[in-house]
Amino acid sequence: MPTRHCIWNSFRSSNKRHLILTGRQNSGKTTLLSSLFPSPIPGITTWAVPGSAVFLRDHQSGKTAPIGLFDPALPGKTCRMKPLADGFLRVGIPALNRCAQEKSDWILIDEIGYLESSCPDYIDALLQLMEQKRIAAAVRKQDLPFLSALRRRDDVFLVDLDDPFPRSGCVIMASGFGRRFGGNKLMAPFQGKPLIQWVLESTASIFSRRIVVTRHESVRQLCREQGIAVRHHDLPSRSDTIRLGLEAMSGEIDSCMFCPADQPLLSQDTIAALALSAANDAASIWRTSHLGACGSPVLFPEWTFSQLLSLSGEMGGNAVVRQHPDRVRLLSLENKWELADIDTPDDLQRLSDEFGSFLSGKIGLSDVEIS
Repeated sequence: MPTRHCIWNSFRSSNKRHLILTGRQNSGKTTLLSSLFPSPIPGITTWAVPGSAVFLRDHQSGKTAPIGLFDPALPGKTCRMKPLADGFLRVGIPALNRCAQEKSDWILIDEIGYLESSCPDYIDALLQLMEQKRIAAAVRKQDLPFLSALRRRDDVFLVDLDDPFPRSGCVIMASGFGRRFGGNKLMAPFQGKPLIQWVLESTASIFSRRIVVTRHESVRQLCREQGIAVRHHDLPSRSDTIRLGLEAMSGEIDSCMFCPADQPLLSQDTIAALALSAANDAASIWRTSHLGACGSPVLFPEWTFSQLLSLSGEMGGNAVVRQHPDRVRLLSLENKWELADIDTPDDLQRLSDEFGSFLSGKIGLSDVEIS
């Protein structure tokens, strides 16, 4: 599941207006929404008493009303609540109208489901509120016209907790000769681990496909021990690494991140935020930056794959980026050390010396402010 910091970082970079969490029942929408907004803000909360009723509460007034009544005659094992329009009309709609007058930029609605879809007047009030305020909401993952339209809105940043990074791939580029380092730098120890191990861990559990492309047998063996797909090659050029990695996942992914293996302080939150950004904007090339200076990794959408596969010689992904400057979006990082790579033994020592500063400068979840 994406963390609070990951979601806020990618949401801010998206320039979207509203934030919606979706997923199946018990997927953790409410828990994550509460962590994103730990301070009380105006809005509406709904909850169910199994086998009895569903209730709606207005945060401001505290008024509560039933909006669904359990009906054992309804088919299925779930969604067996009969809508009660009176609760929406008497408490829900006045609550939404009152939210429009609040000073808070954000309104919290937890959650929106099939019962809400039964009341056209409530839907109209919610849509009007979305033109006046920023909405953070948990939306049930059901194939109903209103819920589907809500999730597909252009101004909505959507986090699908069932599949937050759909059909995304990652190529870990571990094929450098290490000439400036004096040998294979990727197995050099950094803070108690081989250098490449840091990136193996930061890219774990995010992508539907991940592969390490390397010319080093020691790296290949390390990946095998951890069950990580690896492609060993002895071709001479950077473009070969890109082609071999992308070809290995052909037809299985809709986006692909190319991640250097020599950035040990690259965080898993940053990797996940890039993937989440791409899930919400599949037309753009996404890359990291710090204070406007661009860095790696870079995530490419499917429409660039043919161009990446046609690269030759020492051409890298930046050749494709330069062809489409208007399609490049930046994920801004707070900590510059995430973008620091290691080319020489002095780089390794310098970054190791800065490791403590990096840790003290990392943003904790409690430090992320809503804006």
